[in-house]
Amino acid sequence: MIFLPFHTRRLVTQVYFGLKPGRKKGIVVDMARPSSNLAEFREVFAKAKHIAVITGAGVSAESGVPTFRGAGGFWRKWQAQNLATPEAFVRNPSRVWEFYHYRREVMLTKSPNPAHLAIAECESRLSKQGRKVVVITQNIDELHHKAGTRNLFEIHGSLFKTRCNTCGSVKENYKSPICPALEGKGAPEPDATDAAIPVDELPRCEESGCRGLLRPNVVWFGETLDSSLLGEVEKELETCDLCLVVGTSSVVYPAAMFAPQVAARGVPVAEFNMESTPATLGFTFHFQGPCGTTLPPAIARHETELIS
Repeated sequence: MIFLPFHTRRLVTQVYFGLKPGRKKGIVVDMARPSSNLAEFREVFAKAKHIAVITGAGVSAESGVPTFRGAGGFWRKWQAQNLATPEAFVRNPSRVWEFYHYRREVMLTKSPNPAHLAIAECESRLSKQGRKVVVITQNIDELHHKAGTRNLFEIHGSLFKTRCNTCGSVKENYKSPICPALEGKGAPEPDATDAAIPVDELPRCEESGCRGLLRPNVVWFGETLDSSLLGEVEKELETCDLCLVVGTSSVVYPAAMFAPQVAARGVPVAEFNMESTPATLGFTFHFQGPCGTTLPPAIARHETELIS
């Protein structure tokens, strides 16, 4: 995962999509201002047979999930980019586990919001009509799963899975706390002190004969996404006939290029977000406002759908 800050919201009129490193040719996209006409979108939605929904931190923020981005986005005195790295884990695994313990405990208190629920309901409803909805999320909070989404790609992993640094075993883990030494730890206030938990007391692998140090099974900054998972995602993006971008800032790569690649082949893309993003001008539709308010009416049952 690579985080690229944008110092400007303006896009140049020539954007290069889906290129292999070193290639110079690109796809030129005419950056007409996107429509915010809901009726027009609804007509496109009614005809779509394969809808790809790309979601980011914005959709979970409406459930009260901290994003650790931007002004005020700190845990103690650090932002996620300072803690969610392999190097940070090697330097101070106790501090990193405190950070993730805090996030896990917070997420156990959160529920899906109307945007999550609308997506799950849409997937269930359209599947009965022989239509497909697939959700590609950058979020690690499992709120889509809680909402009932089944066709789900969690490309950055999950807070509730661990991976062993020694044997590589990946396991679901919903323990609270994940280990006794973390109980009561992870306070986010700036003046909180590190617990300095001995490494032997941090979460350990339970595979027979292993006892290796566990890490959260999430994609950290500087790490690459799982290639087989990415291949499955690419197949969905190459075959969808409508793409929805929900609550994503379009600045974390490679996910930031997913929707522009879809738009580049002439497929309608609709963005639902609190504000414009670096990719907005390349999309067909843009609906500004809270996702939980703008998205549900956009993907509710269309009058042409049969009620089963």
